Amino acid sequence: MRLASKAFMNGAMIVEQIESSEQGGWFELPRVIGALVAAQKAVRAHYNNCGNERLTFTLDGNLVGDIGEALAIEEFGLECTTRNSTGVDGMAGKRKVQVKATGTGRGPAFRHTKTDADQLLFFQIDFENCRARVVYNGPEKAVRVFLNAPWVGQKTLSMSKIEALDRSVCDHDRLCRRKMP
Repeated sequence: MRLASKAFMNGAMIVEQIESSEQGGWFELPRVIGALVAAQKAVRAHYNNCGNERLTFTLDGNLVGDIGEALAIEEFGLECTTRNSTGVDGMAGKRKVQVKATGTGRGPAFRHTKTDADQLLFFQIDFENCRARVVYNGPEKAVRVFLNAPWVGQKTLSMSKIEALDRSVCDHDRLCRRKMP
């Protein structure tokens, strides 16, 4: 319990630093995720101090996707669907939404699915500074055009391409945010 409350305190400290330096569309991560980031940094520091620098305890894989969905809930009011909904993570009103996230700075990776979403939200998460930004908020079909379906496995769109596509999205094609950064 002591480590958890210490991590939460560190997470809160990180969030306080971010509040005064928001820029470029970045917004602070929810406190509970800040606590997770602080705990990850503490574990990494502990093992680095033991001479094990190869253990980085990166926040990636399903965890990053789950954090992306949590951000969509917090920022856009996404209503999550069941885990069986391949290609659709939730609903925003009557629109089906796919959520993607990266903690590495790479663009979104897609799998060929039977069901496409109406909207795509793609977040870039900066775990070191405990902040995130919406890289793409718009129709998923505008992105899928550049994936040349069908394909096998995973296909990635570059960060520069997804940013350029976001700049071309009309405001009425975006999901409305609950709160602005």
